[in-house]
Amino acid sequence: MSRGYNFSSGPAALPESVLAQARDEMLEWRGARASVMEISHRGKDFIALAEESERDLRALMSVPASHKILFLQGGATQHFAQIPMNFAAGRTADYVVTGSWGQKAAKEAKPSCTVRIAGSSEAAGFLKLPDGYAFDPSAAYVHVTTNETIGGVELHVLPSTGDVPIVADMSSNILSRPIDVSRYGIIYAGAQKNIGASGLVVMIVREDLLARCPPTLPNILNYSAHVKEGSMLNTPNTFGWYLASLVFKWLANQGGVERMGEINGAKAKVLYDYIDGSGFYSNPIDRACRSRMNVPFRLADEALDGKFLAESEAAGLLALKGHRSVGGMRASIYNAMPVEGVKALIDFMKDFAKRQG
Repeated sequence: MSRGYNFSSGPAALPESVLAQARDEMLEWRGARASVMEISHRGKDFIALAEESERDLRALMSVPASHKILFLQGGATQHFAQIPMNFAAGRTADYVVTGSWGQKAAKEAKPSCTVRIAGSSEAAGFLKLPDGYAFDPSAAYVHVTTNETIGGVELHVLPSTGDVPIVADMSSNILSRPIDVSRYGIIYAGAQKNIGASGLVVMIVREDLLARCPPTLPNILNYSAHVKEGSMLNTPNTFGWYLASLVFKWLANQGGVERMGEINGAKAKVLYDYIDGSGFYSNPIDRACRSRMNVPFRLADEALDGKFLAESEAAGLLALKGHRSVGGMRASIYNAMPVEGVKALIDFMKDFAKRQG
């Protein structure tokens, strides 16, 4: 086996112990004499897994009883459109735009509600947070993207929105550190970065907001209907749900999100410190909002990009190419990326820079 350190932004690395357990249970799961992918989602065995995974996620994130948890499909992009259908139909919703994903969320909301841009850093090239916010106290909600995967901007402090609920796309930093879930009306996240496999979306929604879901919506698009059916209105992504349940156990064994927050902070610090002091690499993001999950960087000479990527891949450092819209490099260092992987990347970067001297 020649597994490398996978710096992909998503689908991203999974903990090796989780992959090993999934491999070992692939043909037969929990004595069911069949794979978890082959059993009924309405059978007692899968129902038990679903209930256990919800309990584990509630414990990890300290989710209060006031919030419901859903395990859905569609990717975060589907929910860019589905959230305003349910919670802002015919109303105005405020959007804070700090990068490409915030832009896309605002665009997808427009057919269902009036979108106000309450703050944007587009004029600054999305290299920092907005200079200020102008929230509408009558807005249905304020939408934020807590971590911009492409640009590497993270919202470390929530803005004050008064009584207006905050809707947060946390696809790329959920479970990476402790948060106060009670401050959010809705949290949603694609699973393929810190939770598990692509195709699953985890949503945490404040129960009182479900009263807004229009009864005229088809059930499959209505979050209230999904809550009533325990995320089993239709056949769920059973394998994705199963992998998420394994990741929740793994996180608990690491010390929970409290310990992951410490580890992730240390990983990001050592990488940013090296980049800033290298004289060869640079990171363009305002230091106050640098992401702990996605670290973009550039070489002193862009003509060396191809050589850097070829040599890093040969060294077992995978998927370091930056997003096509911004170029350069990007190291995604989610929960499953061990400290040793970040150290291996820095060692390679030092050697590469020295050899270009």
